[in-house]
Amino acid sequence: MNAVPTKVGITDILKGVATLAPDLPSMARHAPGIVFRKGETKNSIGQVFAKHAAEHPDRPFLRWHGESSSYGECNRIVNRYAAVLTERGIGVGDIVAILSKNNPTDLLMILATLKLGAVAGMINYNQRGDVIDHSMSLLGAKVLVWDPECDEAFASMSTSVHPEHVLDFAALEAAADGKSTADPAVTATLPASTPAFYIFTSGTTGLPKASVMSHNRWLSNSGGIGGMSVRLRPSDTMYVALPLYHNNAVSVSLGSVLANGACIALSKQFSASKFWDEIIENRATAFSYIGELCRYLLAQPPRAVDRQHSVRVIVGNGLRPEIWDEFSERFGINRIVEFYAASESNLAFVNVFGVKKTVGFCPLPYKVVEYNGDGTPKRDANGRVTPVKKGVPGLLISEITNRIPLDGYTDPAETEKKIIRDAFKSGDSYFNSGDLVRELGFLHIAFVDRLGDTFRWKGENVATTEVEGAVTGDDAIGGAVAYGVEVPGCDGRAGMVAVTRSGEADPDPKRLADRMYADLPAYAVPLFIRFVPEFEVTSTFKNRKVELREEAYTDVGDDEVWVLKGRQDGYVPFYAEYPADVAAAKAPR
Repeated sequence: MNAVPTKVGITDILKGVATLAPDLPSMARHAPGIVFRKGETKNSIGQVFAKHAAEHPDRPFLRWHGESSSYGECNRIVNRYAAVLTERGIGVGDIVAILSKNNPTDLLMILATLKLGAVAGMINYNQRGDVIDHSMSLLGAKVLVWDPECDEAFASMSTSVHPEHVLDFAALEAAADGKSTADPAVTATLPASTPAFYIFTSGTTGLPKASVMSHNRWLSNSGGIGGMSVRLRPSDTMYVALPLYHNNAVSVSLGSVLANGACIALSKQFSASKFWDEIIENRATAFSYIGELCRYLLAQPPRAVDRQHSVRVIVGNGLRPEIWDEFSERFGINRIVEFYAASESNLAFVNVFGVKKTVGFCPLPYKVVEYNGDGTPKRDANGRVTPVKKGVPGLLISEITNRIPLDGYTDPAETEKKIIRDAFKSGDSYFNSGDLVRELGFLHIAFVDRLGDTFRWKGENVATTEVEGAVTGDDAIGGAVAYGVEVPGCDGRAGMVAVTRSGEADPDPKRLADRMYADLPAYAVPLFIRFVPEFEVTSTFKNRKVELREEAYTDVGDDEVWVLKGRQDGYVPFYAEYPADVAAAKAPR
């Protein structure tokens, strides 16, 4: 019952079309912008928001702890913030770094930045020290706006990477007092090709890379995922507990809201125990998710509020097929809009037709091809890439054309690494997603796994080299190889590190955990540590890494394995119930 479909047929599509009928007029308005994307068109996120504010100033736009602010009211605040930025030299193409937990000021500052044609550099507030310094250096921002609730991240940042202007929220509000509430004139002149966001994503370098999201691609996602698939009505409210530095929040959720002039309700951060109470408090009819969020909700004891809400549609990625039906039935949610996309890619799949347990449909050109163990496409004797048969796992690649450009990363060299040249014919180019998928027919796919030197855990991509660098900072550890391992009942892969000792003594388990929590985001702290006698350092080293991943924490021979109990207890010896504790969200604590 929980298996992923092996194929999608005409019956599946016709069933889906029948459910679309009430929303067809609205969908027709968004359809052209998905396929025909012209970067020179004068269109931007700021224009869309300002248009809603002008046409429906009294309609609720932003809800916080159940209290609503209208489009008109929020637009005036946005324009005052934009005036503050303008006074500090922010113009088209400049970068504003934003370090904040979810709150109204965060969202309105983002919109102010975009109205000026500037780029919102979305700093992950879990970053610390060298990592957050690296992110700030990549941005080269003129202004940093930061939330006092992120004081720990801000304090760990070197003053050498501070831009000329640094404003906390109090300073921002003081500077905005009395400023003009008029829309900036520049907003109406911005071409859609203008960069809008820098979203940080982990890469094989071990340090974050900043992927570029243009207004053009954001608007395309807003139309495709929001307008065509989620299909909110103006009376709807989208609840967002995912951080706004994450594309699921700032692109998918906000894009779904602005597609049809709905309302967005923000939560400072996700809480499984308070989730449905906040949904009800904010009168939400939709929410965004990642797979881990759904699993945590299912792990909560059943409560009456599980079905006392008004949610009718959810949108996100990573909902595992084996819990899809259970989640839908327990919480009474009939429409699940699962999608597939990457921050740096040029296409997205979305479950327009409601085919269960798939990531949906994409009308843009893509191929699923044979691949090598290192995540590159396999070439034949003629140097060309070979598609796999339908239903066979393969590497997803998407064609890059003038009509479907690749925004890529801020670093052109990093972008080039993701481009496959001369794939099927001389002169063509494709984006390498790094992901394994299965083609199901009718332009539908199912996600299989992630390739390369990153793995995904708690909805975030974790770079193995970043983890290895943190672990080897302990004097008692000589070397480390990090990788992701599957834990039954969990989405993605949990972090595991094979290590060698630098001397006779073991590292201190509590001190090691403290170091990991200090040096890494919480989602990147490895759950398993395996002590091995030595590493292979020959040309077959990568193959050994694959073997370590396959052996995971069960096939380790006589090697000692530690597991992360939590911040208080640190690492403890492996015990048989630990994987089940992780799946039940009982560990780590």
